Amino acid sequence: MNDQPRDWTREELEAEYVGHMTVRTVPVNIRIEAKQMILDLSRIRNLLESARHIAVEECECRHRVQGCDGPLDVCLSLNDEATDIVDRGHGQMISLSEALRVLERSHRAGLVHLAYTLEGSEEIDIICSCCPCCCHSLAALVRFGYDGHIIRSDMIASRNDEDCIRCGTCVERCRFGVWEEVNGEVVPDFTKCFGCGVCVSTCQGSAIALTPRS
Repeated sequence: MNDQPRDWTREELEAEYVGHMTVRTVPVNIRIEAKQMILDLSRIRNLLESARHIAVEECECRHRVQGCDGPLDVCLSLNDEATDIVDRGHGQMISLSEALRVLERSHRAGLVHLAYTLEGSEEIDIICSCCPCCCHSLAALVRFGYDGHIIRSDMIASRNDEDCIRCGTCVERCRFGVWEEVNGEVVPDFTKCFGCGVCVSTCQGSAIALTPRS
């Protein structure tokens, strides 16, 4: 039984996380071919290919809060941070292909990919797959409105209204409250979109896509 607190407080987030790191949403560009879902991980692949080391470890947030059944072994550390966590016995080194499989699995689970630059660093140190019920960054944004803590990606969701079959899957998948069912219609508010792409892959009408943010 986990005897730690099961949720983040505003005080914890302000003292330990908000202001100590820069967080950016990393979109997963997705295209649908026939009945297969193909994840185009080009943006993240470029980041991982340039890394000297990649390590994976258990998500501390989901282990601590236990607010959902999202996968645990999905936190990726890069370069010096990767070496550090392995030296501390908290993770293991993995290959590029293994890292991409971690990201694909977490995307299918509806988690949002966030890239972290830690205070004092000039390069991305960590790529996490996050949920707002457990993870400190999304909790800070969704629960307490720390919009400045997460930088939006350069992508944004768009929808072809004619292709929308009103299945409501996007409402269930979205972590930011972009999609809402109103009188049988699925109504988007794209001002809330952080361009993560989790709504795209399961859109039953293939109506949603990621497009460059203007």
